[in-house]
Amino acid sequence: MTLHLQISFRAISLFLILLLGSTVFAQDGKMYPMEAPREDKAIPLNTGGVKDQPAKESWFRQWGDPMARNVSNATLTPFLADPKKANGASVIVAPGGGFMWLSMGNEGWEVAEALAAQGINAFVLKYRLQPTADTLEGFEKQMNQRFADAANNTNSNNTPPRRPSWDLSNQLADVEAAYALIESHQKDWNVDMKRIGMMGFSAGAGLTMETTLKSQKVKLAFIAPIYGGMNAVEVPKNAPPMFSVIATDDFLFGGQFGVIKSWFDAKIPVEFHLYQNGGHGFGLGNPNRTSNKWFDAYIHWLDVNGFLKNKQ
Repeated sequence: MTLHLQISFRAISLFLILLLGSTVFAQDGKMYPMEAPREDKAIPLNTGGVKDQPAKESWFRQWGDPMARNVSNATLTPFLADPKKANGASVIVAPGGGFMWLSMGNEGWEVAEALAAQGINAFVLKYRLQPTADTLEGFEKQMNQRFADAANNTNSNNTPPRRPSWDLSNQLADVEAAYALIESHQKDWNVDMKRIGMMGFSAGAGLTMETTLKSQKVKLAFIAPIYGGMNAVEVPKNAPPMFSVIATDDFLFGGQFGVIKSWFDAKIPVEFHLYQNGGHGFGLGNPNRTSNKWFDAYIHWLDVNGFLKNKQ
């Protein structure tokens, strides 16, 4: 594959961008089937199933990270901070994976554990996904065909591709159910509902933005889209402060600052970290990348803005 085709291939559309929500399809990456892990603390959200989904939920591992596919039953897993350290702030964590899979370790559980260690309650949302092939081999062929079709449709004049229209009604309903569940347990879980935010990675960042822009039921105090889409959006008047992170070598960036400017123009607090390197799907960090310090900056941002001060 030529360099030109690789660049065009990566830029083809948001569809490809979301499919690369974690490092699952790196060139030398191999997917291995794995048994579904025990999720003893996962709470069913009872938001319904997925239309035209005959396959059962299954898991695979790549780069050592557990990934879930064909999720039809959404769950929420609490990672509660030690009561001696808890400050009442809480974060809903949405892993990425192009709405085809979920990077549960790299962008879910590990992040939640890091938040809890800072006294912040974290809640990992395993949201419903689009149907994919039943077998792992079929899934790999399905994804390769999607990539090939997208490459064949590359615009010869390099004009930006149109953003596909995603139906995120299932996923948005899952977020709203998660928020309602947290609200119903706010006393038991030491949650200050005035200091609850949402953090999402790649596709999860897109779901975070979808929630911010469209939900009438979820009242977020702050949001953190991590290596999410940079397209400009119409910002609601009551939109929360935003902390955003991306690396220059992330194909999702492309020198665009649209969503940052949208927040800036709306006169809503925004902090933006553009890192020299890190690629896409780095989670809390990879070796020798400047992006590895983003989580420390995030905690500092929360602290300076008063979100970590216990008001109860």
